[in-house]
Formats: sequence, C-alpha cells, structure tokens
Amino acid sequence: MINNITTTVDMRPQMAVAKPTPSVSSFSMPPILGFKSIPLKEKAQIRVKKIKRGDNIIIPGEIDDDYVDIVEEKLDNTGGNFFSAMEYNPPTTRKIKYLKNCYIIDYIQSPKQRCGLGTEAVKNLAEKAMFDNKAQGRIVTFSSPIVKESSPALFFYKLGFRFTSEAANNYMEECINKKIPDIPAQIGMMYLPKSRLHKLLRYGELF
Repeated sequence: MINNITTTVDMRPQMAVAKPTPSVSSFSMPPILGFKSIPLKEKAQIRVKKIKRGDNIIIPGEIDDDYVDIVEEKLDNTGGNFFSAMEYNPPTTRKIKYLKNCYIIDYIQSPKQRCGLGTEAVKNLAEKAMFDNKAQGRIVTFSSPIVKESSPALFFYKLGFRFTSEAANNYMEECINKKIPDIPAQIGMMYLPKSRLHKLLRYGELF
C-alpha cells in the first residue's frame, strides 16, 4: 500500500540573517611579556633662581645697559667728621649699577659630556627668559671651579656668555684662538648679551 504523502515546499527565497557576535575590540588584550617602555631622553640637571630688581644687587665691571638700572647716589664727603661737616664740601655722586630682573644659573650638571645636553638645558632656559616680560631674556651666572683644575667658563663662553671683566674676555678669546685644551680656571660673573641670546636660540653652540 502506497501512502500518498503531500509535502509543501516553501519556494520563497531564504534570507540569511546575521547573528550578532562580540566585537573584536571588546576582547581584553593579553599582557605582552617582556615589553619595556621607551626610555626618556636624558637631560642635564640645571638649578635656576630668579633675581628681582628689589634685591639691589650691585654689578661691578662692564655689562650691557639693558641688564642694569644705573642710579646716581650722593657720597658723604664728611667721613663722619663733625668739623668736616661744618665746612662746605661740594656734593659728589657715583653711578651704581643695580641688576634688573633676571635668571641666574646656580648649578648645571650633565650626565654625559660633549653630547649637547647642557647646551639644550641652557637653550630651554634662554627661551623661557626671552618670553618672560620681567626678565626679558636676561641670564647671568657665576663661573666658579667645580674642582680645583676645572671651570665652566669655557662652556658658557662658547654659548655666548661674557664676563663683566674685559680682561677675562680677552683671555678667553686668546685661549680659544690658540686652541689651548685646558684653560685655567676662570672665576667671575658672566651674562648673556641680547645679541648672543638670539644666536644661541637659532644655532645652538656658537663655536
């Protein structure tokens, strides 16, 4: 006996339906073994103070006029003598140079020598000083030997700093021209003239 089986076939096209799957970006990333962060570039250590005009720091020697306030002050000609005070002594004055607002480099130390880290630190300070409305690019330092045989004078001199002593500047020029490898320790105040400030920011080391 044969059974008549009637089957109904759905002839409509079948549409594939995409099922939602977890986003790949939602998966947590496994830790990367042995991964090390990129080491930061080494920097020179520099310690800086800010000097105010009200500190009344007197500058001897030669320095650019934009670094100082030149004030005329009267001198006491009596010397504390009562009888001299009774006599007529024409008043005399002297011009005193008071340092304006500026930055002073108190300390600088580079982890590596002759690789530009110290120069970069001074350049960064020069840029900061230039945009300071009060300091207006003025930077000074005092060259003093770290040890008995060494002095940072040559480093600062090559960056454009100059002594307030003309004799000291002439001696540095002579040593550089003669290519003396070990310049004797030079002690004194140094400052960065405005003309050399722009050269430092533009070119880095001047020599």
